[in-house]
Amino acid sequence: MTDQDQKQLGNTLWGIADQLRGAMNADDFRDYMLSFLFLRYLSDNYETAAHKELGPDYPKLDVGDRRTPLAVWYAQNPEDTAEFEKQMRRKTHYVIQPAYLWGSIAEMARTQNGELLHTLKKGFDYIENESFASTFGGLFSEINLNSEKLGKGYTAQNAKLCTIIKAIAEGLAHFSTEKDTLGDAYEYLIGQFAAGSGKKAGEFYTPQQISSILSGIVTLDSQEPATGPKKHLDSVLDFACGSGSLLLNIRQRLKDAGGTIGKIAGQEKNITTYNLARMNMLLHGVKDSEFEIYHGDTLTNDWDRLREMNPARMPKFDAVVANPPFSYRWEPTDALGEDMRFKNYGLAPKSAADFAFLLHGFHYLKPEGVMAIILPHGVLFRGGAEERIRTKLLKDGHIDTVIGLPANLFFSTGIPVCILVLKKCKKPDDVLFINAAEHFEKGKRQNRLLPEHLDAIIVTYQFRREADRYARRVAMDEIEANGYNLNISRYISTAQAEEEVVLEEVNAELIALAQNIEKAREKHNALLKELGLPGLP
Repeated sequence: MTDQDQKQLGNTLWGIADQLRGAMNADDFRDYMLSFLFLRYLSDNYETAAHKELGPDYPKLDVGDRRTPLAVWYAQNPEDTAEFEKQMRRKTHYVIQPAYLWGSIAEMARTQNGELLHTLKKGFDYIENESFASTFGGLFSEINLNSEKLGKGYTAQNAKLCTIIKAIAEGLAHFSTEKDTLGDAYEYLIGQFAAGSGKKAGEFYTPQQISSILSGIVTLDSQEPATGPKKHLDSVLDFACGSGSLLLNIRQRLKDAGGTIGKIAGQEKNITTYNLARMNMLLHGVKDSEFEIYHGDTLTNDWDRLREMNPARMPKFDAVVANPPFSYRWEPTDALGEDMRFKNYGLAPKSAADFAFLLHGFHYLKPEGVMAIILPHGVLFRGGAEERIRTKLLKDGHIDTVIGLPANLFFSTGIPVCILVLKKCKKPDDVLFINAAEHFEKGKRQNRLLPEHLDAIIVTYQFRREADRYARRVAMDEIEANGYNLNISRYISTAQAEEEVVLEEVNAELIALAQNIEKAREKHNALLKELGLPGLP
């Protein structure tokens, strides 16, 4: 599929969503539409694998026969279906029975079948509890098919679902379903729904342009960035992963550079967003054995895998990334003060958990790894507990780079943010400051970073280049002299030099202007005199 076709598919699906959601909030309608796209993907993937498994026995239907081939095969081979499903579970890790395939559901929608809603419920329940051989329980748990937002009563709800699914099926029918097509469409729709969700978008979506900066940084060699991207990352963690777009951005960037990732790990507190992330991984061709997304609270660290006390068995990651909620209020306790993540640094204040999130991710970073985290500018200069944490990180040589970004890049907030790059073992004994706050394209709702802006940031980090009013390497003694304050304006001046004024030239220009005015007045007065009118004074 060409880029133009891909864009057209995204626009088509968004047009359907925008038209059909009516008075429903964007984030509510999102859950329905993305779930149906996911069902379409699962069905396509499963039917392709079934065709390969059955070979010449896979039914060929006549033109106009709207049944699914698997429905025909099941009807013709009832004694073989159990063994077939056993094989499919082994090879594709899941099974979808013919009645729950997208083709069957879409046909029910086309014919306005009154049992569509019931069938969808059974299908989602089957996929959650019986279909997958892995831990995909609750994948559709937040999809309320009986919601009054769809209509009052079963009949109205069923009719609405028929309309939505029919429109999606017709929209998709004009496009190829080759690998990654639906995944890219899914990612596009997440972005569009984020734009319509306003502040709620911060719960689940990091704009792709900002994801590209983080992925560009963490895929470079951590100790020698100038040597270029790594060929392999054993593991990557995003502990506030939202819909998983940042993790997928890293995977794609590494793939484009000819590299691979061993395991993708993410954590997400919001149950709906957690389900979106799992769907998003699968839609982009990430096998269920290649990723692990955990539903739980990062700050209380309720993921058992991360609570391992044995240093030899504790998980550590090559790259850690995150876009956590800014200045999130939390409840630091005495027990958390003894937590292995915070014990050596102290607890972040109750009013802002920014450093709590940072220390959580940093704790699980490998000695040779790299971490990039998006935070509000306050972490660079606020006092109290945050100053103590920041000071220790600096004294220990863990803060590698500070990047200031423009304001109004996010759907959820207009404040300017920064990216902190941290390493447990970094070679330079200075801190690189990059002031990218003035380099953007202004938009009506959000400002945008263009490819040249993204490249400038990544290349500056990669080669640790200095540039007037843009980037500077600052020695630790200067940072110490500034009280370990990392406010970017202390180290990079953005003031424009005033243009030098030559008084003689200005005086000559004023004399010439006065002479021209006098000549123009004389010429004008001559015309007025001919007309018998009084002249200008």
